[in-house]
Amino acid sequence: MIEKVSKKFEISLSKAKSIILKPIVTEKSTMLSQYNQIEFKVARNANAREIKSAIEKLFKVKVKKVNTLISRGKIKSFRGQIGKRSDIKKAIVTLEQDNSIDISAGI
Repeated sequence: MIEKVSKKFEISLSKAKSIILKPIVTEKSTMLSQYNQIEFKVARNANAREIKSAIEKLFKVKVKKVNTLISRGKIKSFRGQIGKRSDIKKAIVTLEQDNSIDISAGI
């Protein structure tokens, strides 16, 4: 059998800060904490490997899995002008057992 060899993907601290924009703190995202998951707003051009490496570097935790999604912006009307909210990319990060991130510490 062929064994899969995974290489460690390293990024700099400044690159990690530009990838992870902010945590998303909503009622729905706080309910994810029971599954050891945290939701972040991330850069649109970041992939899952970069997000995993950035979380591990910034918060010094072990990441098990990263799921990403792009939330499309809604078309809204403001004072008669029609506009569109920007699209955002979210990452739902599953942490290894016995790892946690205190999001309220930075608030």
